[in-house]
Amino acid sequence: MGKIIAIANQKGGVGKTTTSVNLAASLGVLEKKVLLIDADPQANASSGLGIDVEGVEIGTYQILEHTNTPEEALVTTTAPNVDVIPAHIDLVAIEIELVDKENREYMLKQALENIKEKYDYILIDCAPSLGLLTLNALTAADSVVIPIQCEYFALEGLGKLLNTIKSVQKIHNPNLDIEGLLLTMYDSRLRLSNQVVEEVQKHFNDMVFKTIIQRNVKLSEAPSFGESIISFDATSKGATNYLSLAEEIIQKTASDL
Repeated sequence: MGKIIAIANQKGGVGKTTTSVNLAASLGVLEKKVLLIDADPQANASSGLGIDVEGVEIGTYQILEHTNTPEEALVTTTAPNVDVIPAHIDLVAIEIELVDKENREYMLKQALENIKEKYDYILIDCAPSLGLLTLNALTAADSVVIPIQCEYFALEGLGKLLNTIKSVQKIHNPNLDIEGLLLTMYDSRLRLSNQVVEEVQKHFNDMVFKTIIQRNVKLSEAPSFGESIISFDATSKGATNYLSLAEEIIQKTASDL
């Protein structure tokens, strides 16, 4: 039975898509079968794995509308063991179109019912908002990874996200767990980076992943080649960091079973 993990933070630019793509690729390299769902209209997770976004005819939009099945939307990627359900800019319209539908928060959960057991992990790259798209992801997920960048304002908005998670737990998905807070864009030379790490670890203790994602040029270059960091430069700091995160998640999943 696949574990569904949403990668969410309503702040943009915190490393959500970078984490979704590279965690998927790292889990794949560690011989786990992975499905990455691009639930962000910007479709960066899709293009980050080499998919031509303009050419997407069946993707997240269609599976949320229930006009196509996830199997029909699947695209096999060059990353070992990783499939993607891609996004297209038309996903922007989904919030308006679902608004009058009954059980609108459960559309993704229902769509994934039959495909869940085919994967070890299903990762959902969420949009940088707390709208209906993200709500669908949190309702479908078993747990959520929250990337937090090691910069000034890092904790701003985190309270809002945690409150949203609480209300999803209360109303839609009592089993939703926080998989962990992931510190991203860490630069050991900056005092501020170190202060943010200390502050987050002090406030949230065990909720914080041991792995910290360091700022890395290769990590920012890889998406423009349509590759994950694992295939772009397996020896880079970024690759080592994401492999370490994948191992941490696999261990955690094993201890939860």
